[in-house]
Amino acid sequence: MVRNSTKSARNGQKRHGNGRKSAMSRIRYQEAAGLVVKRGRPPAGPAPSKADLVKLYVREGRAVRDVAAVLGTSKDMVHRKLTEYGIAVRPNIPRSKLRTIPDGDLKTAVKAKGIRGTARDMGVDEGTIRHQLKVRGIPVRRRRRRKSLNPQGGSGKSVA
Repeated sequence: MVRNSTKSARNGQKRHGNGRKSAMSRIRYQEAAGLVVKRGRPPAGPAPSKADLVKLYVREGRAVRDVAAVLGTSKDMVHRKLTEYGIAVRPNIPRSKLRTIPDGDLKTAVKAKGIRGTARDMGVDEGTIRHQLKVRGIPVRRRRRRKSLNPQGGSGKSVA
Protein backbone atom coordinates (compact mmCIF):
# COMPACT_ATOMS: atom_id res chain seq x y z
CA MET A 1 0.00 0.00 0.00
CA VAL A 2 1.44 3.37 -1.07
CA ARG A 3 0.58 6.55 0.82
CA ASN A 4 0.61 10.05 -0.66
CA SER A 5 1.85 11.56 2.55
CA THR A 6 4.32 9.75 4.79
CA LYS A 7 6.46 10.81 7.70
CA SER A 8 10.07 11.17 6.82
CA ALA A 9 12.65 9.46 8.98
CA ARG A 10 14.51 12.77 9.14
CA ASN A 11 13.08 15.45 11.48
CA GLY A 12 9.62 13.81 11.57
CA GLN A 13 8.38 16.14 8.80
CA LYS A 14 5.58 15.15 6.47
CA ARG A 15 6.51 14.74 2.84
CA HIS A 16 4.25 14.35 -0.10
CA GLY A 17 4.58 11.46 -2.51
CA ASN A 18 6.88 13.47 -4.78
CA GLY A 19 9.38 14.21 -1.99
CA ARG A 20 8.33 17.84 -1.29
CA LYS A 21 7.71 19.10 2.23
CA SER A 22 4.13 20.13 3.02
CA ALA A 23 3.37 23.85 3.13
CA MET A 24 2.54 23.72 6.82
CA SER A 25 5.90 22.19 7.79
CA ARG A 26 7.69 24.83 5.68
CA ILE A 27 5.77 27.61 7.45
CA ARG A 28 6.52 26.18 10.89
CA TYR A 29 10.22 25.88 10.01
CA GLN A 30 10.35 29.52 8.84
CA GLU A 31 8.53 30.74 11.96
CA ALA A 32 10.94 28.80 14.17
CA ALA A 33 13.84 30.43 12.33
CA GLY A 34 12.39 33.86 13.20
CA LEU A 35 11.30 34.74 9.67
CA VAL A 36 8.10 36.63 8.88
CA VAL A 37 5.69 34.23 7.21
CA LYS A 38 2.64 35.20 5.19
CA ARG A 39 -0.24 32.85 5.85
CA GLY A 40 -3.40 32.33 3.86
CA ARG A 41 -4.44 33.32 0.40
CA PRO A 42 -2.84 36.46 -1.05
CA PRO A 43 -5.16 39.49 -1.31
CA ALA A 44 -7.19 39.88 -4.48
CA GLY A 45 -6.11 43.43 -5.24
CA PRO A 46 -4.91 46.43 -3.27
CA ALA A 47 -6.47 47.31 0.08
CA PRO A 48 -8.82 50.30 -0.27
CA SER A 49 -8.02 53.44 1.69
CA LYS A 50 -10.41 54.89 4.25
CA ALA A 51 -10.88 58.04 2.13
CA ASP A 52 -11.94 55.97 -0.89
CA LEU A 53 -14.40 53.94 1.18
CA VAL A 54 -15.92 57.02 2.78
CA LYS A 55 -16.32 58.69 -0.62
CA LEU A 56 -17.80 55.72 -2.47
CA TYR A 57 -19.65 53.78 0.23
CA VAL A 58 -20.79 56.48 2.64
CA ARG A 59 -21.22 59.66 0.58
CA GLU A 60 -22.26 58.20 -2.77
CA GLY A 61 -24.19 55.32 -1.18
CA ARG A 62 -22.80 52.66 -3.52
CA ALA A 63 -23.10 48.94 -2.82
CA VAL A 64 -20.12 46.93 -1.57
CA ARG A 65 -19.87 45.09 -4.92
CA ASP A 66 -19.84 48.40 -6.82
CA VAL A 67 -17.13 49.81 -4.54
CA ALA A 68 -15.06 46.65 -5.05
CA ALA A 69 -15.43 46.88 -8.84
CA VAL A 70 -14.42 50.55 -8.91
CA LEU A 71 -11.38 50.00 -6.67
CA GLY A 72 -10.32 46.76 -8.37
CA THR A 73 -10.47 44.58 -5.26
CA SER A 74 -12.74 41.88 -3.85
CA LYS A 75 -15.98 42.51 -1.97
CA ASP A 76 -14.56 40.56 0.97
CA MET A 77 -11.62 42.97 1.15
CA VAL A 78 -14.04 45.94 1.11
CA HIS A 79 -16.09 44.40 3.97
CA ARG A 80 -12.92 43.66 5.95
CA LYS A 81 -11.63 47.23 5.58
CA LEU A 82 -15.03 48.78 6.40
CA THR A 83 -15.06 46.99 9.75
CA GLU A 84 -11.35 47.70 10.31
CA TYR A 85 -11.86 51.45 9.72
CA GLY A 86 -15.01 51.50 11.91
CA ILE A 87 -17.41 52.39 9.08
CA ALA A 88 -20.91 51.02 9.71
CA VAL A 89 -21.95 48.43 7.14
CA ARG A 90 -25.47 48.90 5.81
CA PRO A 91 -27.91 45.99 6.07
CA ASN A 92 -28.44 43.99 2.91
CA ILE A 93 -31.97 45.13 2.09
CA PRO A 94 -33.25 46.33 -1.26
CA ARG A 95 -32.98 50.10 -1.61
CA SER A 96 -36.01 52.16 -2.60
CA LYS A 97 -36.18 53.31 -6.21
CA LEU A 98 -37.60 56.61 -4.95
CA ARG A 99 -34.13 57.67 -3.78
CA THR A 100 -33.20 58.42 -7.40
CA ILE A 101 -36.17 60.77 -7.94
CA PRO A 102 -35.37 64.44 -7.19
CA ASP A 103 -37.31 66.17 -4.40
CA GLY A 104 -39.02 68.63 -6.73
CA ASP A 105 -40.29 65.92 -9.08
CA LEU A 106 -41.68 63.87 -6.20
CA LYS A 107 -43.39 66.91 -4.69
CA THR A 108 -45.04 67.90 -7.99
CA ALA A 109 -46.19 64.33 -8.63
CA VAL A 110 -47.80 64.13 -5.20
CA LYS A 111 -49.48 67.52 -5.68
CA ALA A 112 -50.85 66.50 -9.07
CA LYS A 113 -51.99 62.93 -8.34
CA GLY A 114 -51.99 62.67 -4.58
CA ILE A 115 -50.08 60.15 -2.54
CA ARG A 116 -52.23 57.19 -3.56
CA GLY A 117 -52.05 58.01 -7.29
CA THR A 118 -48.30 58.61 -7.19
CA ALA A 119 -47.75 55.34 -5.33
CA ARG A 120 -49.87 53.46 -7.88
CA ASP A 121 -47.96 54.99 -10.81
CA MET A 122 -44.56 54.20 -9.29
CA GLY A 123 -45.53 50.71 -8.17
CA VAL A 124 -44.81 51.25 -4.48
CA ASP A 125 -46.87 51.38 -1.30
CA GLU A 126 -48.41 54.61 -0.03
CA GLY A 127 -46.37 54.26 3.17
CA THR A 128 -43.18 54.32 1.11
CA ILE A 129 -44.16 57.63 -0.50
CA ARG A 130 -45.09 59.07 2.92
CA HIS A 131 -41.77 57.91 4.39
CA GLN A 132 -39.75 59.45 1.54
CA LEU A 133 -41.60 62.74 1.89
CA LYS A 134 -40.96 62.75 5.65
CA VAL A 135 -37.26 61.90 5.24
CA ARG A 136 -36.79 64.66 2.67
CA GLY A 137 -38.55 67.21 4.87
CA ILE A 138 -41.44 67.79 2.46
CA PRO A 139 -44.58 68.68 4.43
CA VAL A 140 -47.49 66.27 4.02
CA ARG A 141 -51.06 67.18 4.80
CA ARG A 142 -52.33 64.84 7.45
CA ARG A 143 -55.14 62.50 6.55
CA ARG A 144 -58.48 63.80 7.65
CA ARG A 145 -60.41 61.52 9.89
CA ARG A 146 -64.09 61.23 9.33
CA LYS A 147 -66.26 62.50 12.07
CA SER A 148 -68.38 59.94 13.77
CA LEU A 149 -71.75 59.31 12.19
CA ASN A 150 -73.28 59.34 15.63
CA PRO A 151 -74.24 62.93 16.46
CA GLN A 152 -73.52 62.35 20.17
CA GLY A 153 -69.88 61.51 19.37
CA GLY A 154 -70.05 58.00 20.84
CA SER A 155 -68.52 54.85 19.49
CA GLY A 156 -71.43 54.22 17.15
CA LYS A 157 -72.83 51.31 19.16
CA SER A 158 -76.37 51.66 20.32
CA VAL A 159 -77.15 50.91 23.93
CA ALA A 160 -80.59 49.43 24.51
